[in-house]
Amino acid sequence: MAVTEAARTEVLCVQAAAAADASGGTVAAGRAAQELGLKRGEFELAVHLGFVRTTAEPAGGRPRVECGEIGRLRSEDGFPDTVRERVRTVGTAEGARLLGISPVRFTRLARAGCITPVTFYLNRYRAVVWLYLAREVLDFAARAPQLLAGNSPVWMRARLDAGTDWRARNWRAQRIERLLSRTEDPWRRAAVLAGALDPVQLAEVVDDPYERAHLAKVRPEPIFGPPGSVAAREAMAQLMQADDPDEILWRRITLIMELDGARASRQAPRPGDDHRPVLSPVPVSDSGTEPLLDPCTRTARPTRSAKARHGTQDGWERAADEDR
Repeated sequence: MAVTEAARTEVLCVQAAAAADASGGTVAAGRAAQELGLKRGEFELAVHLGFVRTTAEPAGGRPRVECGEIGRLRSEDGFPDTVRERVRTVGTAEGARLLGISPVRFTRLARAGCITPVTFYLNRYRAVVWLYLAREVLDFAARAPQLLAGNSPVWMRARLDAGTDWRARNWRAQRIERLLSRTEDPWRRAAVLAGALDPVQLAEVVDDPYERAHLAKVRPEPIFGPPGSVAAREAMAQLMQADDPDEILWRRITLIMELDGARASRQAPRPGDDHRPVLSPVPVSDSGTEPLLDPCTRTARPTRSAKARHGTQDGWERAADEDR
């Protein structure tokens, strides 16, 4: 017998409730995506855009989603289509059809910085294929209809004639701003900005290797972890790095400013910081016979009175050794 959509949803709700009870009212990202009827990429994009709120794990684990957040989205009118529509993406061909223009003109608009991609994927030739939010494409058409027909304006032709391509830069800026909006921790914010500089540029700004290691450790990762393929990870790392001189300068300046705040809040951890013994003060009596801590070895050393008490016995033992 075929399982109806309502029955399937009810089963998922029961399973999610059981999982939530075991984890303090939250569910894993995979379960939340299933509850909302979103694919993995759609759910990750929804989290990145702020449509789905997550909770940070105190132990540094993967973010989770509260059951109340899932219930809020599921209670919206038109669910699940309304949620899917918010994260619906289009490529160049479909975006051109939405605007009623040719794919060539759509590409020119995107290269000139009129339309900002929201994500990308690699095709079988490992070339970057940009994707755009469908709603943002339609918003652009309503905002600037004069750019959809006729000759391009002078400023746009100047950019394109110079070989400028603003797609990666605009995607990078948008992604950085959204990552910054999701954290107030100064070191995490600095880590987001550090990701826009290549290793050479980063070493010039952050000359302390322990600080660079800490920035790499606290840098935010996608909710499902880094991309699975090596090619995708390399593409993401390359696209995240600023390549224009003016953009590099701006990222360096903003990183320096953010680092000043991070260092003022707390220092980056160094080897041994978490393993230093916590020593409690040792009281000393009026008679001076309690042990004191040696400043070099941090171990108890005898007081002068203790040495006097044991001096005769030590002499006997040395004399006995010499007789042997």
